[in-house]
Amino acid sequence: MYIVRIALFPSKVVQEYKFVLDEVCPEKPGEDATDDEHKAYQKWVKADEMARCYILASMSNVLQHQHQSMESAYDILENLKEMFGDQNRAAKQTAMKALLNTKMVKGSSVRDHVLKMMSLLNGLEVLGANINKDTKVEMILQTLPDSFQ
Repeated sequence: MYIVRIALFPSKVVQEYKFVLDEVCPEKPGEDATDDEHKAYQKWVKADEMARCYILASMSNVLQHQHQSMESAYDILENLKEMFGDQNRAAKQTAMKALLNTKMVKGSSVRDHVLKMMSLLNGLEVLGANINKDTKVEMILQTLPDSFQ
């Protein structure tokens, strides 16, 4: 069950911050704003910062350098869509193929393998794939050697 919990964590994190990709940043509240307005703004800013970190961490150094000065995760993704939009289908197919062909090498670290699988799954989500968490867990479990079954 330890492996399953590790595999689910990033999905929870992704879901927690994903809203910043769809919602516009609320205006910075003034001094006369309510506590709820301040909290909503702070929540959005924190989530956007975390989303930006996750997105930038998953990029090559060249892409990181191009995108690190962008103000929001939404801006980064929009720019990536402009740059690579036509390549999306091919990229999704390549990422899915890599995911489906990945097997844990006997004797290697389970943690490293699960992190690699989570990275591949997150990459697919960035490309627009919608894979529910139960399927993700099952896909990861299927890549483990028979000794884990």
